[in-house]
Amino acid sequence: MSSFRIEHDSMGELQVPADALYGAQTQRAIDNFPISGLHLPRPFIRALGLIKAAAAEVNLSMGHLKKSQALAIRKAALAVADGGHDAQFPIDVFQTGSGTSTNMNANEVIAQLAVKGGARVHPNDHVNYGQSSNDVIPTTIHVSATLTVSGQLLPALKHLKKTIDKRARELRNAVKTGRTHLMDAMPITFGQELSGWSAQIASAIERIEDSLKRMRRLPLGGTAVGTGINADPKFGPAVALQLKKLTGVKFESAGNYFEGMAAQDAAVELSGQLKALAVALMKIANDLRWMNSGPLAGLGEIELPALQPGSSIMPGKVNPVIPEATAMVAAQVIGNDAAITIAGQSGNFQLNVMLPLIAYNLLQSIGILANASRLLADKAIAGFRVNKARVDQALALNPILVTALNPVIGYEKGAATAKRAYKEKRPILDVALETTGLSKDELKKLLDPLALTRGGIHS
Repeated sequence: MSSFRIEHDSMGELQVPADALYGAQTQRAIDNFPISGLHLPRPFIRALGLIKAAAAEVNLSMGHLKKSQALAIRKAALAVADGGHDAQFPIDVFQTGSGTSTNMNANEVIAQLAVKGGARVHPNDHVNYGQSSNDVIPTTIHVSATLTVSGQLLPALKHLKKTIDKRARELRNAVKTGRTHLMDAMPITFGQELSGWSAQIASAIERIEDSLKRMRRLPLGGTAVGTGINADPKFGPAVALQLKKLTGVKFESAGNYFEGMAAQDAAVELSGQLKALAVALMKIANDLRWMNSGPLAGLGEIELPALQPGSSIMPGKVNPVIPEATAMVAAQVIGNDAAITIAGQSGNFQLNVMLPLIAYNLLQSIGILANASRLLADKAIAGFRVNKARVDQALALNPILVTALNPVIGYEKGAATAKRAYKEKRPILDVALETTGLSKDELKKLLDPLALTRGGIHS
């Protein structure tokens, strides 16, 4: 038995693997784009299946498909959405900029499954009825990104924030030396420091949620150039409503199909918010790395959970692997955003022609940010231990505490006292006893590190 079968499309015949569900157009794309070996990811294929299922349901209700055809298409499309046929989507990410190859890949797979189920279904005439790759692929980007952000990223960020808040409460009275320019500064509690991280994540959540308002607007119904040729005028809004029923997400039809097809501004916006989140995670990861540094020759303020040996040559070495992985994720997301920004500029007249690149990079960013956020919460922040002895020692020797004496002794005398404490490597309390004329009790009150974390003037 031959391992190939003959399929045809408008350009002629060619061989397709005998067991493949796809047809000639998919095979041409496989042959034409042997570039990266990267494929559009599972969330994209899921969304594409959901869109085809919703379209079949709508086309049935509008009388454009027979019941047997619509039901067979819907069943096959939902099987695609559920991940049962991912191996049948082998086309490279770097393909035609409209994603036509991937749209036809879906049409062919779904049609073949429907035919196997006994229905007479054609990839273009039935599965793709009322649609064009030019509105399907932008819609799939919006649906897949929205579902992945809602289902994975936002829950992960809320978990991260909850974990940070829990540790902040536990460490609300644990005082440490603050740092500006990486140099000793006034005291701060670990709880206050972590509250800054929490606020960063809360702001990221708010920004991302706001960007989803634009991502939920779908350009399906614009067909070839945004005019809606060969589609029922009610088709786009009806599919958006059907997708809402399938997913529970409030998708809506775009107010202007020309924008949704010619531009990818909403995806660029979301990517920008993901970049802002990446920047926040990089800051948190680097703070953890600095605080954990040493443990003897660095800051040594905290001890992160030991997860694995840190060196192939230095026994006993343990590294901050989760913050490092998080920092790499942040770098990747920032790079993805640069690519998405360039791709977003590639809307020539009525169609953006870098849609697969936008889809791949956007979904990768969402996925790795979600995974890194959970790991950072569970394997770094939840379990780090404060090295109280080291922190207290640094606090006692910190001459910058003299700042609290400014209202009493003035800046000049304070500077002289701090410089002397630095030079003699003595606690600021001991030096201030000799330079300020204040009693020990007064100085203890004025220089109490915990009290100094509460701001204001101390007397």
